[in-house]
This record gives sequence, C-alpha cells and structure tokens, in this order.
Amino acid sequence: MILISAAISSVSQIILKKSAEQKYKNVLREYLNLRVFFAYSLFFFSTLLTTFSYRVVPLSMGAALEATGYFWVPLFGLLFLKEPIMRKKQVGLGVILFGILIFNL
Repeated sequence: MILISAAISSVSQIILKKSAEQKYKNVLREYLNLRVFFAYSLFFFSTLLTTFSYRVVPLSMGAALEATGYFWVPLFGLLFLKEPIMRKKQVGLGVILFGILIFNL
C-alpha cells in the first residue's frame, strides 16, 4: 500500500504541474479549478493509504518504501510531460536506489 501511495502522490504532483503550466483568467481560477482539486484529493487519499499502511509496516521500512516516490515523479514526468531525465538526476536516483537496497538488506 505504501508503494501505491507513493505512486498516487507522484501522479498528483504531475497533475499540479500540468495545471501550473496553464494560463488562467485570474488568480482565483489558478487555485480553484478541477485539476488542483483532483490533485489535492489524490494527496489526501495517498496520506490515508500511508497512514493505514503503517499499521502493518514497520516505521523504518515505511520511510524506505516511500522513497520510491523519487522514482515515480521522473518516470511520470518523462511519460506525461516529456521531461528528460538528465545525467545528474540519473546518478541521484541510482544513489537512492542503492540506499533503499542496502537498508532492506
């Protein structure tokens, strides 16, 4: 459930970014629109999933599993926003992955 929660949170970040790229008639519409409402609803749902997950997942392992969100955001950015994953980011993701693997061993 924590992995699903991290993925849902990442999707909501992509939706917020897409919303921020649009031009709006006024500042109020910039913050009160369907995309922003949906994205924050996903954040809320993600938080609930994470909270319920901690009933069965140890706190230390939960933090390591939530770090997978660092992989989802660039992946979704590549797929939906056509943002390239630059070399520095690839190295950083490799370090994070290495840390998650070491922690779980």
